[in-house]
Amino acid sequence: MLVDLLVQWLGPSEDTARHVFLRSVASGITAFLVGAALGPWMLSLLRRLNLREKVGKSPSKELAELYKHKESTPTMGGLMLLPSLSVSILLWGNFQNPYIQLAFLGTIGFTLIGLVDDLIKLRYPQKRGLTSAAKLLLQCGVSGALAFALWLTMRQRGLAMEGEGPNPLLMLTVPFTGWGFDLSMLGGIGFLIMCVLIMVGTSNGVNLSDGMDGLAPGLTVIACLAFAGIVFAVGRPDYAEHLSLLHVRGAQEMIIVLSAMAGSAVAFLWFNAFPAQVFLGDTGALPLGGLLGFVAIVSKQELLLPIVGAVFVGEVLSVILQVGSYKLRRKRIFRCAPIHHHFQLAGLHEVKIVIRFWIVAGLFAMLGLASLRFGR
Repeated sequence: MLVDLLVQWLGPSEDTARHVFLRSVASGITAFLVGAALGPWMLSLLRRLNLREKVGKSPSKELAELYKHKESTPTMGGLMLLPSLSVSILLWGNFQNPYIQLAFLGTIGFTLIGLVDDLIKLRYPQKRGLTSAAKLLLQCGVSGALAFALWLTMRQRGLAMEGEGPNPLLMLTVPFTGWGFDLSMLGGIGFLIMCVLIMVGTSNGVNLSDGMDGLAPGLTVIACLAFAGIVFAVGRPDYAEHLSLLHVRGAQEMIIVLSAMAGSAVAFLWFNAFPAQVFLGDTGALPLGGLLGFVAIVSKQELLLPIVGAVFVGEVLSVILQVGSYKLRRKRIFRCAPIHHHFQLAGLHEVKIVIRFWIVAGLFAMLGLASLRFGR
């Protein structure tokens, strides 16, 4: 697409990283402008189709009462994200790069899962979307397909890097150390399982964070900006060598995806900021999370993801602890899970909680970036 015109204008380059900064800026701006332009029209469409949130479905009576004023707010706002995200990647991404191809296909796959889940919730009031097993199975299916394609790509690209040791692209590197675990054994089963766990976990982490106005898109923007710096360093052989990182050829192309995600999320935040005119829904949360996990795998910084996305991890852990505690002890740890609702029921205003979560996310994002230099 436009990447070819940009290369012609600026001159040829063996490595598209030479032009990646301009393309990433253009990708983010394009995503924001498309999202902002489509926003009012999409809001009107969601209202006409009566795709509105059903607050009464909340398992917590206190929470349902607290959110009573949000009843009938349009949901499935992820439909606003897909056009801006897709258009931006199509225009500014280098589709000769297999990672960009897979990112685009993954966007569509996770969006479709969220779309089905949201439609079931809205069209069948007695149900709460897909069953947990069905939803997990679909997420594993999309993640598994992406993981297998990544395994094929990284196995081939890693052959020239292997030397006498294992394929470095099929290893799991531990932050703050020089340790790594070979996941290429048994036909790459370990690598495939790791990829599926990361993408499914991250997509659910973002989804669980989508419970307050502006929370999930704001956290996503922060994580995207942090990983943009990470993949740029990993994708540049000179920067990677300076920081003692594994150079992953072509990884810098993920900055286009991250910029498109950030731009789309900011455009959505324009309409989702308190008081929200539209909710994200699974249609938007699942692809944002799934793509974030995908980028972490491509950059070979999988274990930096829990640091950069610490708030997402906290949201998931709060649910696991709450469910586990209630099943084992018949007692709850938090007033309500995910944990942002715990603080809300404790009396904190929604806006204060969101901003504080953003601040915490920003601090952990900086910690993740700092670990690139000082963790080795």
